[in-house]
Amino acid sequence: MKFLDLQAQLQRDLQKSRCRLTAGPDIEQPEQLPALILAYIGDAVFSLHVRTSMLSVEANKVHVLHTLLARMASAGMQAQALYAVEAAGLTEQEQAVVRRGRNAKGRVPRNAKVADYRASTALEALLGFLYLSGRQERLQQILGQLVDCMCEAMASETEGSLRT
Repeated sequence: MKFLDLQAQLQRDLQKSRCRLTAGPDIEQPEQLPALILAYIGDAVFSLHVRTSMLSVEANKVHVLHTLLARMASAGMQAQALYAVEAAGLTEQEQAVVRRGRNAKGRVPRNAKVADYRASTALEALLGFLYLSGRQERLQQILGQLVDCMCEAMASETEGSLRT
């Protein structure tokens, strides 16, 4: 299977799997949790969504699955996806969670740009907030936007590298 075909299949499967995550726990006021805790939960939500969605693409090739997940979970890719989600529109409450996540103080890995890492944390905080507040429909909508953006970015990167 060619890489571009794999990406197209992945995008179709990720779109179909939007409803796989079950409703999150009913936390009284998830907006009161620290932004890094929201990001911690959001990272798990995103990872689980992508991992379960990719099973139908390359179920027998763990290395391929890991490589795709690592690329989609990278700070740069998540930052790019956050900008697309912000452009599509967020509620005031979602914007506040994103702002808190972006301003959260955490250690930035050496292999990430500070701005990308902060945006990635903001995105994960938003996902964690939506999950913990039980807003499954909105969570699935945003996960779909993220996947679309990431698949487009990976496809354009692949096309660019094939031309050179």
